[in-house]
Amino acid sequence: MSGAEIALEGVWKKFRRGEKFDSLRDLVPAMARGVFRGRRRPDLEREEFWALQDLSFRVGPGEALGIIGPNGAGKTTVLRVLTRLLRPTRGRCRVSGRIGALIDVSGGFHPDLTGRENVFLRGAIVGMSRRDIVRDFDSIVEFAGLETFIDTPVKRYSSGMSARLGFSIAAHLRPEVLLIDEVLAVGDAAFQRKAYDRIRDMVRGGVPTIVISHQLERVAALCTHGILLSAGRVVHRGPPSDCIAVYMQSDSLGASRHPDSTVQLDSVRLETPEPVRSGDRIALRVSGHVPASQSVDRRVVGVRVRDLGRGELIFATGTHTHRVPLPEGEFALEVELQMNVAPGVYSVETYTFHREHDRDVLDGPSTTVRVEPGSAFWGSVQLNARMELGSNGAGPPPEST
Repeated sequence: MSGAEIALEGVWKKFRRGEKFDSLRDLVPAMARGVFRGRRRPDLEREEFWALQDLSFRVGPGEALGIIGPNGAGKTTVLRVLTRLLRPTRGRCRVSGRIGALIDVSGGFHPDLTGRENVFLRGAIVGMSRRDIVRDFDSIVEFAGLETFIDTPVKRYSSGMSARLGFSIAAHLRPEVLLIDEVLAVGDAAFQRKAYDRIRDMVRGGVPTIVISHQLERVAALCTHGILLSAGRVVHRGPPSDCIAVYMQSDSLGASRHPDSTVQLDSVRLETPEPVRSGDRIALRVSGHVPASQSVDRRVVGVRVRDLGRGELIFATGTHTHRVPLPEGEFALEVELQMNVAPGVYSVETYTFHREHDRDVLDGPSTTVRVEPGSAFWGSVQLNARMELGSNGAGPPPEST
């Protein structure tokens, strides 16, 4: 385990739009072009595009790298390179240790075979010996919650049942290196928690891990560092919360001035050290400026909080609600919120509001807040309960004589 490592060094990967080799006549020229290009800096030919551009990172024991970005950013290509399904156009890929790839866990089952038969088939495909499969069989079935249906053909399974069985097999591989691609949302809510706990235990056990997921709160909770990809290139690297914040801001940062915008927002900064505990208060600083020609009653800045795990808006307020007038020119708005929420990752977003037209005008920058458990509770809202033992109403005990 101590020698396990994942590393990419200056990796480039390109594809040709519509590329396929239907005959030897197509394949031989393509191979020849590759030979004569040698190790020169790769250039694009007609209909080619870069899926990865000069990508480098290293993940060692006890580290977990979260890779996030929009669809088409190159995230899945990274995993295909690491699993040797693709060869880099240029650069080096090094993975030392037995790979456990949690990728498309519900795929690859034979529909006419039973769950039991597919456990042995799929286990052999992912590299488990028959002895290991026999040893772990009961644990695999129990983890998947399919004891009643294990001898039923898989074609009778729901998609959730197939995903649970596939994940359970992969999770029992005992990998030395772990690659995860969008499998943190398999099955129902109860199984998702179980799957997340299993992955977290492997990460904490020192297994070098790469996590690719659109569930940003899981990336923030699992990973020690992160990178944000766009068009195959790293646009930001650092703590997962920083990468998520840049990702969430990426659309709004490029926003142009709206003709109806009464306030221009420049930045929002979390001034409270992370992570915060559930129930704690956080301080934010929102900076912007107000054009001199705007009417005072139209100058409204809003702040809203969104649960990234569920994608739900949970709170919103604005300067008009708190009777905070904004001056002409530059301003710095101090905002304080009490995070009476469940543990997770939350997006704090800013926006401007047009009171006359009763609508949002311009989305501003945003940031993220990682909330860890405070006093124990269940649910989605932290009510900071207090309990104490009071009198039962019987009055004081009688005096002894």
